[in-house]
Amino acid sequence: MHAMPTPAAIQSRRAAFRALHTSGCFLIPNPWDVGSARYLANLGFKALATTSSGAAWAGGLPDGGMPLAQVLEHLRHMVAATGLPINADFEKGFADDPEGVARHVREAVDTGIAGVSIEDSTGNAATPQFEFALAVERMRAARAAIDASGQDVLLIGRAENFFAGRPDLDDTIARLQAYAEAGADCLYAPGISTHEQIRAVVQAVAPKPVNVLMGRPSELTLADLAQLGVRRVSVGGALARAAWGGLQRAARLLAEQGRFDGFKDAADHHALNQLMAG
Repeated sequence: MHAMPTPAAIQSRRAAFRALHTSGCFLIPNPWDVGSARYLANLGFKALATTSSGAAWAGGLPDGGMPLAQVLEHLRHMVAATGLPINADFEKGFADDPEGVARHVREAVDTGIAGVSIEDSTGNAATPQFEFALAVERMRAARAAIDASGQDVLLIGRAENFFAGRPDLDDTIARLQAYAEAGADCLYAPGISTHEQIRAVVQAVAPKPVNVLMGRPSELTLADLAQLGVRRVSVGGALARAAWGGLQRAARLLAEQGRFDGFKDAADHHALNQLMAG
């Protein structure tokens, strides 16, 4: 693990992260480990976000399978990996009750992150989203925990309707508006994908910034999203899935055909060494 940044450096990153949300539209890609974070930082991105799925798969776990202690350790590694602000995919806060969310958000803040995302998914297939009032209380608890810490960490409120099999745009917007009122600095509804859906969400929570997930091939470009008023664009587990796709293609050729041409698009050994040494 690289050395943890100083409190002054963390404060500076957090200020830069907040400034990114005030105008324009920026990409915040999602590395899954220190090496992928270093590579993305090298490409010139201004901030990075963790991915619960990518990090879990790297550890041989399903998405949502990392325990809190492991996630906090992962956040510390990611904060130390580069000089960029880190937004934490903090799932549902690793608790159902608001008190638990507050306690864990405070622990996440202490890792040096610049932003923390809290979602309203329960992990229970029968009732995939927290009931509206409880979801709002959980967001309010996360906000209170950040405020009590005295640290300038952004709170991102996520409405999981479209991921939870409940693609109701009206309920999604009602939740996002309530999360904004409860203190979320940035709003996020993963799974919305059309011009109409995105525009509706942006307008509903304005002037607060909106994050849009682009984890699949799409006709929409970053310029299109900027025109719709989107402030930031993340890719979730898509980069991790792209890496896994490369591994799977090459490994299948080995296993099924004894062929080595799956390595033709592999990264250069010397270039990777240079990057990691820098």
